[in-house]
Amino acid sequence: MPHFLLIHGSCHGAWCWRDVIPELTALGHTSRAIDLPAHGQDTTPVAEATLDLYARAILEAIDGPTVVVGHSMGGFPISRAADLDPTGMTGLVYLCAYVPWDDHTLVEMRLRAPRQPILKAIRRAPDGQSFDILPEHAREVFYHDCPPSAVAYALENLCPEPTLPQATKVTLGTNYRSVPRSYILCEQDSAIPSEFQDTMARDFDPAEVIRMPTSHSPFFSAPAELARHLDRIATTRSLSAAEA
Repeated sequence: MPHFLLIHGSCHGAWCWRDVIPELTALGHTSRAIDLPAHGQDTTPVAEATLDLYARAILEAIDGPTVVVGHSMGGFPISRAADLDPTGMTGLVYLCAYVPWDDHTLVEMRLRAPRQPILKAIRRAPDGQSFDILPEHAREVFYHDCPPSAVAYALENLCPEPTLPQATKVTLGTNYRSVPRSYILCEQDSAIPSEFQDTMARDFDPAEVIRMPTSHSPFFSAPAELARHLDRIATTRSLSAAEA
């Protein structure tokens, strides 16, 4: 069965996948979630975190055929990792995630969205090297359909997000384009507008765009449904590879 590598978004860590991993296990899959540098249990100083450091952490975590899933900001480092070395990657899955445009930073892409609902929840550090999430807006922006216990768990674990990786321009080449892609669009997302997710996924095969009626955090609000979608994506990829 396919193996999954789960990559978190801004201010999160491997902890956000706690409810999805057992659901994938129940479907017969193995999976692993990692902390990107300067997140979760990783002790990299915020000022030393870079987009390429994120990408290398992803590549180091791949051991055999792997479907790499990136949530939100995680779309940038999984794309960069694929461009550096797609070996072992059997697919990229963007979960309400940024799909890099050539010669754009993540910040520049966010500003191209028609709405900026996330801004109310962001607090920039005085030194400009990171930002974090204002607790009073976290539920509204990220977790409005999540169980209260999951929201409390998230608030206990959110961390500062380094700004440098999000201010780094990316242009992707043939390595990246060699990896099959899927997009899971969250229709009630209050962090990345769903219409902007539609824009980012417009070049994907329509059969590879899945819609979920959830907030920005389906790993808490609908983990079983999310796991079923990932299972379908990975199984389809495996069948296609076998037929080829």
